[in-house]
Amino acid sequence: MTLFELVSVLFLLAAILGIINQRYIRLPRTIGLMAGSLVLSVILILVDRSVDFVDLRQDWATLVTKADLPHVFLDGLLAFMLFAGTLHVDVAALRSQKWTVLALSTIGVLLATAIYGFGIWFVFDGGVPLPWCLALGALLAPTDPIAVGGLLREAGLPAGPMAVVNGESLFNDGVAVVVFAATVQYANGHAASASEIELEFLIEAGGGIVLGLITGWLSYRAVRLIDDVALELTVTLALVTCTYSLAQALHVSGPLAVVVAGLITSARSTRFGMSEASQREVIAFWDLTDELLNAMLFLLLGFALLSVNISVPLLKAAAGGIALAIVSRLISVAIPTTLLHFRSAPKFKSIAVLTWGGLRGGISVALALTLQPSPYRGDLLAVCYAVVVFTILVQGLTMPALVRWLYRPKVTAIPR
Repeated sequence: MTLFELVSVLFLLAAILGIINQRYIRLPRTIGLMAGSLVLSVILILVDRSVDFVDLRQDWATLVTKADLPHVFLDGLLAFMLFAGTLHVDVAALRSQKWTVLALSTIGVLLATAIYGFGIWFVFDGGVPLPWCLALGALLAPTDPIAVGGLLREAGLPAGPMAVVNGESLFNDGVAVVVFAATVQYANGHAASASEIELEFLIEAGGGIVLGLITGWLSYRAVRLIDDVALELTVTLALVTCTYSLAQALHVSGPLAVVVAGLITSARSTRFGMSEASQREVIAFWDLTDELLNAMLFLLLGFALLSVNISVPLLKAAAGGIALAIVSRLISVAIPTTLLHFRSAPKFKSIAVLTWGGLRGGISVALALTLQPSPYRGDLLAVCYAVVVFTILVQGLTMPALVRWLYRPKVTAIPR
């Protein structure tokens, strides 16, 4: 199977699953797709195990090698997904919560990586080396609330917490990619000192932010010169691809560069450089792009599970990984917010929403699929899949009810 044939199959499966969900199940689109992908993954595994003349596992391994899928995921799809996520961010609300977002996106990511890495190492009982466990912690550190963003707004989540949830998910993606790359290098035996890692992180993060500011501003000036929807869409596409390509060439953080450029697009280009009709068209285009890319990633992870040898110890590790994901998320949220708001301790509501709303989605899947073949890759993929499925299906579906319960209006007695 060629890469083009794979993409055509993925689009067909996404369309079929979407139709079934809309007609009969009626879950939110992304959650419905995740559920359908889970069922499809089980079917694929059963077919591969039970039908002698079918060797889906070997076909998948061959395709990964020929198409260089890890490179496609990390250097292609990731940029488009991050940019799409920025267009729904309320930049004014994000600015008011900037220190909370910064703390969660940096300290929170490092805490989540360390807590989950050491915890899952204990769950694996030493069966997977600690460096690879830290890599798993890094790829599960970024959150992706896009799947239930609409549901959270409909449930009545206030603008402040909503800005924190959205803003953190964007910036922790960029930070987590840098941390993930460092942990993978460490796992592959390319150890670096703490000072070298800090310097590299500062250069990559700072350079990415500066690059995003420059390209985002240039894109805004270009959009101000035109009034044509198709051309404005072309400008946004050029912005994403060129920003990420330049970041790769300059060895700075492409994810952070794209996020910053996207925030400038959201705050300036769409608001002051486009008509209302153009704004709706551009946002609709990027929403569709994000849904299609998430669909492809969820389905591809199902294919990737063909290389995993399912066993009872691995199922136990996956269950432990789910519990650990919740615990590590709670600690990585509670500590930074408590330190930041030491004099006015953060409310239970905010910590609860940020903890239970810490869904793992397309970004974690994309990073997991970039893991090179190793004796531990199957175990890491299985745990990642279990966490992503649980957070989207269980936490995602129950999140609106939690928000309505936490932020329900207080009923006061009417004096007689």
